[in-house]
Amino acid sequence: MGSEKLPLSLEETLQASLRAKPLPRREPEGEAEPPIPARMVNEVLYCERLFYLEYVQGEFAHNFFTLDGHAVHKRADRPGGRLPAPPQEPGAGANEEHEGAPPYAARSVHLTSERLGLTAKIDVVEGHESGTVIPIEYKRGSAPDVPEGAYLPERAQLCAQVLLLRDHGYNVREAALYFAKNKRRVTIAIDEELERITLGAIARSNALAKQAELPPPLVDSPKCFGCSLVGICLPDEVNLLRALSTKPGANENEEAPPKQRLRQVVPPRDDQLALYVQEQGARVGLDGEVLQIKTPQGEKVEARIPQTSQVCLMGNVQISTQAIRALLDRAIPISYFTTGGYFVGRTIANDTNNVELRTAQYRIADQPDRCLALARGWVASKIRNCRTLLRRNHVKPDPTVLFELEQLAKKAENCEALESLLGIEGTAARSYFGAFSGMLTAELGFELNGRNRRPPRDPVNALLSLGYALLAKELTIAAAGAGLDPLRGFYHQPRHGKPGLALDLMEEFRPLLADSTVLGVINQGTITPTDFLVHPTGVSLNPAARRRFILAYQRRLEQQVTHPIFGYRISYRRILDVQARLLGRVLLGEIPEYPAFRTR
Repeated sequence: MGSEKLPLSLEETLQASLRAKPLPRREPEGEAEPPIPARMVNEVLYCERLFYLEYVQGEFAHNFFTLDGHAVHKRADRPGGRLPAPPQEPGAGANEEHEGAPPYAARSVHLTSERLGLTAKIDVVEGHESGTVIPIEYKRGSAPDVPEGAYLPERAQLCAQVLLLRDHGYNVREAALYFAKNKRRVTIAIDEELERITLGAIARSNALAKQAELPPPLVDSPKCFGCSLVGICLPDEVNLLRALSTKPGANENEEAPPKQRLRQVVPPRDDQLALYVQEQGARVGLDGEVLQIKTPQGEKVEARIPQTSQVCLMGNVQISTQAIRALLDRAIPISYFTTGGYFVGRTIANDTNNVELRTAQYRIADQPDRCLALARGWVASKIRNCRTLLRRNHVKPDPTVLFELEQLAKKAENCEALESLLGIEGTAARSYFGAFSGMLTAELGFELNGRNRRPPRDPVNALLSLGYALLAKELTIAAAGAGLDPLRGFYHQPRHGKPGLALDLMEEFRPLLADSTVLGVINQGTITPTDFLVHPTGVSLNPAARRRFILAYQRRLEQQVTHPIFGYRISYRRILDVQARLLGRVLLGEIPEYPAFRTR
C-alpha cells in the first residue's frame, strides 16, 4: 500500500516491478486458520480488495513507496536487543539485571496469539522502568495533520500489536508511530473504540479469506494513487468494462465516452529494462547488486539488478547459480533462446498463490464454447490490426485485400467452431502476407513471397520469426506474472512444450509489435541484406544485426500509445501485462468479456 498523499508522478518515475515473496495462504476448510498478520489489519481497513489480492491470492508488486518503506525499515528489521518475559511471570522481576532489563529496545520482535488469531513482527518494543512497554511502528512518510496523529488503518495496525503484547502479559498503555520523512514520533492512544475496530478488522479479514470472490474495486478513490498493486487490481479499468457491458450495443471497439475517460492510475511504463546476452561463450555472474557479463575476449559489461526486468540468454551463455538465485529472489525471470533466436524456456521464481485463477483457467479451457468465444475475439482483432498496418504502411493498399480482411474479421467474430476459425485465420494470413512486400521499401532489396518458417528461408521471414519468438517470450512472462498458466491455451490447444496461452494473447499483437518492428528495421536501413547468414537449410541474422533488431524491438515495446478503450497513454510493454490481467478478470467472472486491443 502506498501513500495517497504523494503525487503519481513519483510513482511513474520510480516505479519498480520487483515482486515480493507471497504471504502464507489460508489453510483448507476444517484445519486451523492461520493467524492474520497485523499489517493485514491495516490493509483490510484501507481497501478490502487490496487485502484479498495480497493475502488471499498472494499478489504483490513493489513501487517507489514500498521500496522506500523497505529502506526505512532496514534498521528495525535487524533483530537486536531482547524482549524479556513479562513482569508477572516467575523469574522476570523488574530490577533483574540482564540484557533487556528496562529501559531497553528490542527490534524485530515476532509475536503470535492463537486466541486473537493474530501475528506480527513489531519494529521496536521499548521498555520502561515503570514496567510498561511501547510498540513503535516505523513509517516512511510524514506525520499527517489529523487530530488522532495518524489515519485509522495505521492506528489499527498498531493497536493489533498492542493487543498481542497484552495477550502475552505485557503492560501496554500506549503506542507510537515514527515517521521517517520528518523524523517525528507520534503517540497513539489505544482506547476501547480503536480496540473494537481492530478486532472487527481481524474478524473481517478471516471472513474475506474464506470467500471465493474478489471484493469489488474502489470507485474513483484517491487511495488508488500510489498503491503498488494498482496495476494488478486495475480498479478503473474493471469498473469501465463492467459499465460498457451493461450498455445496449456497447462493445470493446467503441471509444469510451468523454465522461468515462479513466484516470492515469496505472503507470504508463516502468524504468526496468530487459537484459539480452547473445555473445557465445559469455558468462553471467554476480557482484552484490550487479550482474557482470564477461565475454571470452575478456570484455566486461554490468547491469544493475534493480534496473533489470528480465534476463534473456541466447545460445551458449552460462549463468552462475549465485546470479540465478539473486534474480529469483527478486522474481526476475530468465528466458532461454537457441542461437538462432527460438524461445525454448524460462526459469522463474515460485508461482503466485492464486489457485482460484488457475482452477478457473483449466475449467474454462475444457469448455469449447468459452474457448471459441475468446478465440474469435483474438483472431478478429489480429486480422483487423493486420488490415490497419496495411492501410498505414502500404504504398498503395489493394482495396480488394482490405475488403477481404474486413470480411474475414467479421466471419471470425461469428465463427461456430475452432477448426473453422483456423481456416479463416489461414486465409487472412495468406492475403496479408501476400501484400506484405508493398510495405517494404523496394530499392532496399527485401521481398516477402509468403510466410515460411522452421527454419525461415529468406531474410524477411527470418526477421518475422525472431520477432514472434521475442513476443512469445514477452507474453509467456506476462501470463505467468498475472497468475495464469502460459501453457494452457484456449485457441491454441495443448501441445508439448508450446506456451498455448502466450500464443493466444500474442495474436492481436503480432502485427502491432513484431511485424511493425520488422518494417521499421528494413525501411529505416537498420538491417540490410548483407546482415544475414545463409545456410543450406535456412537464413538467420548475424549477431551484430540481431542486436540492432532487439534494440528496435525494445524501443517498440516502450513506445506509448493511447489505449483504444481506456483513453490514457501507456507503453506496449504495460499493455501486454494489462491484457493478461484482464483475461484473468474474465476467467474469474469479474468482467464479462475480454477487451480486445485494436488500433485504428
